[in-house]
Amino acid sequence: MSNRISVKNLNLQLGDSQILQNVSLDVPAGKITSLIGPSGSGKSTLLRCLNRLWEPPPGTIFLDGQDITTLDVLALRRRVGMLFQSAALFEGTVAQNVAFGPQLCGRTLSANRIGELLEMAGLEPGMAAKPAAELSGGQAQRVALARALANEPDVLLLDEPTSALDPAATRHVEETVLRLRDSLGLTVVWVSHAIEQVERTADRMALLVDGQIVERGSPAHLLSGAHPHLTEEFARGQLESAREGA
Repeated sequence: MSNRISVKNLNLQLGDSQILQNVSLDVPAGKITSLIGPSGSGKSTLLRCLNRLWEPPPGTIFLDGQDITTLDVLALRRRVGMLFQSAALFEGTVAQNVAFGPQLCGRTLSANRIGELLEMAGLEPGMAAKPAAELSGGQAQRVALARALANEPDVLLLDEPTSALDPAATRHVEETVLRLRDSLGLTVVWVSHAIEQVERTADRMALLVDGQIVERGSPAHLLSGAHPHLTEEFARGQLESAREGA
């Protein structure tokens, strides 16, 4: 199995704080890799380093064998798309949001292509003309996904994109990402606090504690072991999810 992304001895310091320490991680192509661990452990910072929202040191992160710090940053972000906790759609129609990335590159998406992208994200093509401001949270997140897919990325980075969604919308997003992995061979790196979500979606996992990867492997391996940091954090997350779904 080839690795789409390789992280090698990544250290990142902000001011006097060491955020990431000697992080090494291989992300297999066409698989979903989950980053888990306590709050403040460096998961989101690591994710942002993968497309240079945080600038990593040269020689530490490689995309298909290329040092990402040698790539044009906008070209890199087209190849390595990202979804955040909030969909952050701009004012305008769904179609205008989906077409935004290609327009920056001088490409115009046809109505048919926009419809295809919406279908890939689990939405009806007829939603293209709908104002983005009228979408539900789950719909907005899937439009954000369609917008990321419009750039035809090799990798999709997910920073807890379902944390603000209800259980039904969460499952829609999960099922969509799983379908994209299977149909497109999309490589996904997913930061999540929800243990049930990790069990449903992840092919591989890495556990971060205090800026270090302390264990990695399959979900069955990590979730069956005794990991005090993981257990306490996920127990809180499960309780909060249960309250939100009640």
